[in-house]
Amino acid sequence: MADPAQRVRLAYVSFESQAAGTPRVAGQLRLPERVNPGPAVVLCHGSDGVDGRGQFHADGLNAAGIATLEIDMWAARGVTRGAGARPGSPVETVPDAFAALRFLGDQPEIDPARIGIMGFSWGGVVTLLASTRRMVEAHAGEGPGFAGHVAHYPVCWAYERVPALNLERRTGAPILIQTGDADAYDSPGAGDRLARLLVSHGEPGEIAVNTYLGATHGFDRDLPAQVITDPFSHQGRGGEVTMAFHPEAANQSRRAAVAFFQRTLAA
Repeated sequence: MADPAQRVRLAYVSFESQAAGTPRVAGQLRLPERVNPGPAVVLCHGSDGVDGRGQFHADGLNAAGIATLEIDMWAARGVTRGAGARPGSPVETVPDAFAALRFLGDQPEIDPARIGIMGFSWGGVVTLLASTRRMVEAHAGEGPGFAGHVAHYPVCWAYERVPALNLERRTGAPILIQTGDADAYDSPGAGDRLARLLVSHGEPGEIAVNTYLGATHGFDRDLPAQVITDPFSHQGRGGEVTMAFHPEAANQSRRAAVAFFQRTLAA
């Protein structure tokens, strides 16, 4: 049972990534009081950088006794926020997520076999890529991969059409995809189509989808509505994208993510 009064110890940490240029990645580590070692989740931001979405979901996870580490992939590279300044591909930042996995696995409060990953948009793509064996083999070394993956609005159209984002040869760790039916990166039903694509690979592993009616891209971003321009939007045709907070979808998605990780990261 989640405890909203759960006490949380906060620390700011940094660690080295294996990404090109060997950036040093910073992050916010939140450790709830509990019997240790326990589970943890790596949080990966979207193109707008660390903007409150990670903290929103960290609050729910921490209340359930799950530690969180939100990483800043942009500061590590000296880039600014937004689609115009981000790296060329999410593949470039996958090593940051695995560096966070290794860092957490070395902490006495964390069980290295019970670490999940959750991401938003760009970070959602990183989250799904981290479920593939090629990424685990390239970046996890002898250590385990992630034990569960929650991807929020991860640009669902791209995985069949962009070779670098291929999701074949998955580890089998459970996946939850959460998206909105008004997401301008995709068309309605995109999350279900992506799930069918993954199932068609004939590989084991749970794949679940939650689609929230009326929710746009970034529906859990509790900030004023924003219109951005992204060449990856509208199924790769490019154009404007509205990001608007949807309180009902945000709260439902947080509850769903907490329940998913409580189950998949259980002892």
